[in-house]
Amino acid sequence: MAGQIQGGAMLNKLDDYPVHQTPEPLAHPVTSDRNVYDRTWFNGYAADGSYYFGIGMAVYPYRGILDCAFSVVEPGGRQHCFYGSRRAPTERTDMQVGPFRIEILEPMRRVRVVLDDNSSGISCDLTFSARTASIQEARQTLWSGARRVMDATRFDQFGCWHGVVRHPDGEIKVEEAQCHGTKDRSWGVRAVGEPETGGAPVMPNGIFFLWAPLFWDDHVSHAIFFDGPKGEALVREGIVAPLYGSEAEVPGVEDGQDERMATARHRVSYHPGTRLASSAEIDLVSLEGDTRTISLEPILKFQMKGLGYGHPEWGQGMWKGELEIGGESFDTRQLDFLSRENLHVQQVVRATDGERTGIGVLEQIVIGPYAPAGFTEFFDGAKG
Repeated sequence: MAGQIQGGAMLNKLDDYPVHQTPEPLAHPVTSDRNVYDRTWFNGYAADGSYYFGIGMAVYPYRGILDCAFSVVEPGGRQHCFYGSRRAPTERTDMQVGPFRIEILEPMRRVRVVLDDNSSGISCDLTFSARTASIQEARQTLWSGARRVMDATRFDQFGCWHGVVRHPDGEIKVEEAQCHGTKDRSWGVRAVGEPETGGAPVMPNGIFFLWAPLFWDDHVSHAIFFDGPKGEALVREGIVAPLYGSEAEVPGVEDGQDERMATARHRVSYHPGTRLASSAEIDLVSLEGDTRTISLEPILKFQMKGLGYGHPEWGQGMWKGELEIGGESFDTRQLDFLSRENLHVQQVVRATDGERTGIGVLEQIVIGPYAPAGFTEFFDGAKG
């Protein structure tokens, strides 16, 4: 009936802005897929590899959950993790879970992340300041049979941090001149939360993913890869963009100066008996056919389960209750490196291309057979 309001319609503050993409209120995603999500993610790390921290928050509208995590590691020490989860608020601008909150001080430029004192023993007060314009990655769509199991858009922004991190083993004073970081905003559909049940059984899917945002003196480079089990290219993207000297110099949301490569290639060597990269090379191939080969040397490892990725108890999008927080600490050297929850990592890396040196991270996860590495089972390691 014309003029009838459908049951369940919800309004929030953002509905007062001219930003709608469908006839629905913004609280209603265009897809009805249960796994729709909207995530804010950051990392931060010292140029000398003396610490790394990661931050995540996401809302899952059809799961009714808003969750978050903060985790930090130093060389030779334990990785400390805070987790929080609550029933998702209708108000999308409400970005707080218990003692944790994200404050957007200026969109696409400056963000504050606060974790007040809590039972985990971890706290922080950090501000991210952009040093690049926002860089949109290509839409990432992956299939399982006839179903899209991933359909997401992501943009990245490179910058620096200042503030303080406190954890059970000490305190880190974070200074802009030393702390690099990447902001990662993504939204769409991606497998999260408790697995779906019912229906005909399906074979589990494997995954190969590599992600490498790197800082150089006057620019940044970025490469993203999804491969199939034979090494076939599902997603290949390489990007080079300007790095500005200050937040004030960033000209706008986008600067139109990012250079898209014709393609990108990767070569990864693994520690024997693991799926952890011991070194890697990335080729950025320009539209003219020129190849820039970047060598990556890992210097510090961070387990992504500390941000909920694959965590058996604090996995992303898992219902924990109206409001729950938790924490843990573990030695990253004393893990079962072939356990599913430990396969997803980021490593701080030194980068060289024969002329320049840089710093950045290499994110990787390999689950299932993967021919280029000689992996034939779901969880076998590299041959010695």
